[in-house]
Amino acid sequence: MRSKIISIGDEILIGQIVNTNAAYLGDKLFSAGIPVEKTTVICDEENALLAELDDSLSNYDVTIITGGLGPTHDDITKPVIVKYFGDELVTDEAVLNHVKKIFSSRNIKMPEINTRQALVPRNSEVIHNESGTAPGIWIEKNGRIVIALPGVPYEMKSMIENVVLQKLKLFFKDRLNVIVKQKTLLTTGLGESTLNERLGEIKEIIEDGKLAFLPSAEGVRLRINVTAENESDAKLKINFIESRIRNKAGDFVYGINEEKLEEITGKILRDRHKTLSLAESCTGGELSSRIVSVAGCSDYYTGGVCSYSNNQKINLLGVKSETLERFGAVSEETAIEMAEGVRKLMGTDYSLSTTGVAGPSGGSSEKPVGLVWIGFSSMEKTFAVKFFFGERRDIVIRRAVMRALEILRRELLGIELNFY
Repeated sequence: MRSKIISIGDEILIGQIVNTNAAYLGDKLFSAGIPVEKTTVICDEENALLAELDDSLSNYDVTIITGGLGPTHDDITKPVIVKYFGDELVTDEAVLNHVKKIFSSRNIKMPEINTRQALVPRNSEVIHNESGTAPGIWIEKNGRIVIALPGVPYEMKSMIENVVLQKLKLFFKDRLNVIVKQKTLLTTGLGESTLNERLGEIKEIIEDGKLAFLPSAEGVRLRINVTAENESDAKLKINFIESRIRNKAGDFVYGINEEKLEEITGKILRDRHKTLSLAESCTGGELSSRIVSVAGCSDYYTGGVCSYSNNQKINLLGVKSETLERFGAVSEETAIEMAEGVRKLMGTDYSLSTTGVAGPSGGSSEKPVGLVWIGFSSMEKTFAVKFFFGERRDIVIRRAVMRALEILRRELLGIELNFY
């Protein structure tokens, strides 16, 4: 089984938007046992899509097209599909009523151009779009499947999860006789090469599976892929490889798949009925933003202080002026007093603080760009840890946020503070 993704849009080619759709589809199709072997991005031109359709019908079992289904002149997908398959566009009354209902519910007069949304190839199957106006299209040709979906990510994802994957599994039920599974282990606190050294000989860990290292500014994801004849064997293979990795990587593994560190720490705080506050300088509220992105964070997060200037560190957090004069804003001492100050101010069980030189300017030989101190405070202890996060401002901030959350996780779980 082979699949292909065609993304349509000049905006992708010129870098105006990131092609997140392809990444999402690649993951879903792999899990369904129809791995993607080719992803292509093309411009909004007829000949480009016609050429890709030729390639698709010759070489791939499934092709998913995203984009170009809107009502304007540059939306070429439906007209080109009709031309390629020798079909014609007809009005689907159910789609038309759905589009009208959407505009009516928003108390907006529907532009006449939007009636084009209800035009679909006569010999296609319509995929209902619950989240938008552009329907999807399902076409079968000589055992091959061509699916056209909207480019709007949340619309496309809803159609994939609610309709497309089930239809594909049903259509290819006699050929999908191999179970494909994947699981991703999330690590932070050590780099890709260091993690690789800890794991040792990869072949001894994975045997007949696959392991991919996926590094980012926040950590390294370890993606495990296995194939098996049945669900039970696939699960056993995944679990066996995971246990070997965890034995080697230890406490640097903090979660799996799509879990987020702010969710993991938040759950621990909620389960233990503990509270958290923040004092941020160099992260400028980014740490607080990550915390409050989790639904229900009000159970444990009381608030924070973004004290960028020295005056606010003194006035709001109680940092001593003598500390700032003697050690400076970016120092162990200041980070400690910030953490202590906000914990006492908010009356919380725990607190975190960040202060550093995010760059690109402001550094010195003693305190270069990328230097960050992260403080932690509880009733039992208060300390600060020193880090160097590189010279890119955005990366410094992202790494500081992630490292602060990891310090919190380790303290909550009683894990040794050990970073590379």
